[in-house]
Amino acid sequence: MFYLVLKYVVLGPLLRLMFRPRIEGLEHVPESGAAIVAGNHLSFSDHFLMPAILKRRITFLAKAEYFTGPGVKGRLTAAFFRSAGQIPVDRSGKEAGQAAIREGLGVLRKGELLGIYPEGTRSHDGRLYKGKVGVAAMALKAQVPVVPCAMIGTFEAQPPGKVVPRFRRVTIRFGAPLEFSRYVGMDGEKAVLRAVTDEIMYAILGLSGQEYVDRYAAVVKAEEEAERAGRSGRPATERRFPKMPLS
Repeated sequence: MFYLVLKYVVLGPLLRLMFRPRIEGLEHVPESGAAIVAGNHLSFSDHFLMPAILKRRITFLAKAEYFTGPGVKGRLTAAFFRSAGQIPVDRSGKEAGQAAIREGLGVLRKGELLGIYPEGTRSHDGRLYKGKVGVAAMALKAQVPVVPCAMIGTFEAQPPGKVVPRFRRVTIRFGAPLEFSRYVGMDGEKAVLRAVTDEIMYAILGLSGQEYVDRYAAVVKAEEEAERAGRSGRPATERRFPKMPLS
């Protein structure tokens, strides 16, 4: 009930007013049955924009910090995410990642939509980063399609550190579902998981037109923070793809 109130009464109308979202490819999202929607992650607003425009309910795997913040703000944020049906994900290690996969598979077994950001964290500079293989593990184990999604303009509307978003039109673009039936039974093979994840990320790249960096966002972000603090070492080499056209 709270989810429906947020979507149709409180947040939905407000978000449509602020961002005037242009929706493309919505027909690619299945009207029924389990599926994963995998998108880029540029802004805190992404958590709310996609649920607001989809006809179906979607459950996201959200970082655990949203549920454990201190003070009144932290409690309100936690209550909001829980009421909206979002699932906390502990990103502290391998076992935590397995727990997140189990939670995601539980959503898919119920025939629902699962939303995930394969990069694992928000992009701090607007580029698209290497995806983590959890999305591939879930797609192969559950044998469900993956719908790539690109949020365009949300980084400019609400970049990291900006609490109140700017009034700015954004685009939400969905691509044709990706299916990986050719890999059924191979979800334990690292090379397969990497190949599937890279295919998903390349589909997102084609939709978003971002610059791609073949490294994990969290690693790059930590290195840049260390450099700013005067503790930098030699940065690892980045492999970049040219920006893709938006159409």
